[in-house]
Amino acid sequence: MTDLKSVIVLTRRLNAEDSGRPHMHLALTAEERTRSRHRFEDLSGQVFLLQLPRGTVLQQGDRLQSETGIIVLITAKPEPVLTVRANHPLSLLQAAYHLGNRHVPLEITPEYLRLAPDPVLSHLLVHRGLDVIEETQPFQPEVGAYGHHPPDHSHHSH
Repeated sequence: MTDLKSVIVLTRRLNAEDSGRPHMHLALTAEERTRSRHRFEDLSGQVFLLQLPRGTVLQQGDRLQSETGIIVLITAKPEPVLTVRANHPLSLLQAAYHLGNRHVPLEITPEYLRLAPDPVLSHLLVHRGLDVIEETQPFQPEVGAYGHHPPDHSHHSH
């Protein structure tokens, strides 16, 4: 790596078996991690160009390799989110069901649900008796059955 500020073209996602420690980190939001071809610039001004197979969805901890062998670790960048908690597990499961019916990107854990800020959904969840907190956290939504968000034509009108 002679010139750190040259464009780093990332073309390959490494498998768990691939060895190599990351040389750099790139923090991306949940939406940014769904882009397979995009130009990103980190806080230092380093430019990264993603040229991955279409439909690639990156996850926290993925390692990408450039054409020149540079390994970059992907991290989930903290972003504005709604974190939803419930006093009873069934309430959280019901909330996940209702949000899933709306095709909302959703992070699901045993303790909480997390989604992008949305005043209508926030009101719905509070109305159902759930605790909803606006905060800035890494957001790692579930990857759907398609590995990415379904195309617009697959949405049904209600």
